[in-house]
Amino acid sequence: MRILLFHSQYFDTFARRVEIRTPVMPFKRKSAKSAGIDAERTKPFRLVKYFTFMSLGLIFVGTVVLSLFNTHWIRTMQTAKSEAYALLLIENLNHQVFMQFILPVGIKFGKIELRNKDQFQRMDSVVRSTLHSFNVEMVNIYGVRDVIAYSFSKELIGLENLGGASHQNALAGKPTSKLVQQGSFWELFFGVPKEIKINTFAPLRMEKPLSPVAGEVLGVVEIVQDLSDDYKGIFKFQVLTLVTVSAVMSVLFFIMITVVKRGEGIIRKRAQEQLHLKEQLSRTKHLSSLGEMVAGVSHEIRNPLGIISSSAELLEKKITPNDPMARFPAIIIEESSRLNTIITDFLNYARPKEPNRHACRIEDVIDKNIRYLSAQTESKGYAIHTRFDKDLPILYADMDMLYQAFLNIFINAMQAMPDGGQITVWARSANRSLWIAVEDTGQGIDAQVKDKIWDPFFTTKDKGTGLGLGIVKNIIEAHQGRVHIDNHPEGGARVSVRLPINGGT
Repeated sequence: MRILLFHSQYFDTFARRVEIRTPVMPFKRKSAKSAGIDAERTKPFRLVKYFTFMSLGLIFVGTVVLSLFNTHWIRTMQTAKSEAYALLLIENLNHQVFMQFILPVGIKFGKIELRNKDQFQRMDSVVRSTLHSFNVEMVNIYGVRDVIAYSFSKELIGLENLGGASHQNALAGKPTSKLVQQGSFWELFFGVPKEIKINTFAPLRMEKPLSPVAGEVLGVVEIVQDLSDDYKGIFKFQVLTLVTVSAVMSVLFFIMITVVKRGEGIIRKRAQEQLHLKEQLSRTKHLSSLGEMVAGVSHEIRNPLGIISSSAELLEKKITPNDPMARFPAIIIEESSRLNTIITDFLNYARPKEPNRHACRIEDVIDKNIRYLSAQTESKGYAIHTRFDKDLPILYADMDMLYQAFLNIFINAMQAMPDGGQITVWARSANRSLWIAVEDTGQGIDAQVKDKIWDPFFTTKDKGTGLGLGIVKNIIEAHQGRVHIDNHPEGGARVSVRLPINGGT
């Protein structure tokens, strides 16, 4: 005799399976109509979802564009600031050159010739001391004929026509600046060139001693500033801004997706609940009509059926055993009893009653079933084993209804094993519920009929109404419980039942 070992892991898996996978009612695949209803109900939410996502996208794009404009504005400000800085340096240099070089050299030598080594060194000393510690890369001083008379770079001295239009504007008293950028296409495209400089041209004027600059233009001063580090700092600021905006928008997008998914889940759940309620209402109406019909038909059938059965019993008593007609009364009585059972099944399914709850124990219900079936189990080779936890809680349920439900489960298990076999009953309490499983060692449930076993009047047996499992389901659900049928991994079928300990209140 094969004894299945009890372990708690099975019940945990069983509990999750029944709790998660078993719905209140067995749902079939949704029809096109129900799917259309769900789609219509979710349309307003979809519009909100699309509008929200589109708004987030527009906000993100707008923020990126705004950051680009801000970067351009910062660069413009930096250029203007560098130009103003250069003009201030040129003004100071103009004053120092006039006071410390032009006047002294003019008085001493009578004329200015930078080709003279002493004069050039004096000029270089004045310029470098004036611009010392300032952000100046190159200084060029042009004559009125666009010839470089002085430069930080000796290679540039004497070169002509390098000032161009900027030199002419400076001679006309209009300071100008221009940006000179060097780098690859992508460096220039992203605004971070390898090298960027600003060249500022301003006039070199004759000064009156101790008075503002307002004299004859003697030449042009060009100051070159390297802005590469400043632009790199601006580029880093731009990248930081874009990364921050992207991070914020990603968080908002993730939050919005979470909210949308939760909202869709709520709407879908409500749609399923409404569909479930409609199915329940339709089923209730169907059962109500069926109950009224069955009640009337059963009343009309049971009266003549009782007369037929009682007449057959009287006839059986009067016929001698040797009479060739003696077997017919017994057949009539047997078929009348079977017909009465069918009518009873119809009534139990079509008119499920409310449970009359009182304190009871599941052990007593199962023991009562086993005692009732003992004669049949002994004669046909069945063995029923119980595996109950100690100190199972008390149920508040209708003991008679549970007895009928488990009786149908046991009978189904026995019918699945026509040559006899093992039936094991497990019971355990967990998660404020009582979990019962009935396993057999039969062939199990065919996958093709698994979805139809709860349908009324569906049966794979030669005899039967197909209402047994329907009655079981009605009784368990009347106790706010769940019932689930699947195949056991080791063979056979397993019926899993969950009953709330507090009676579902």
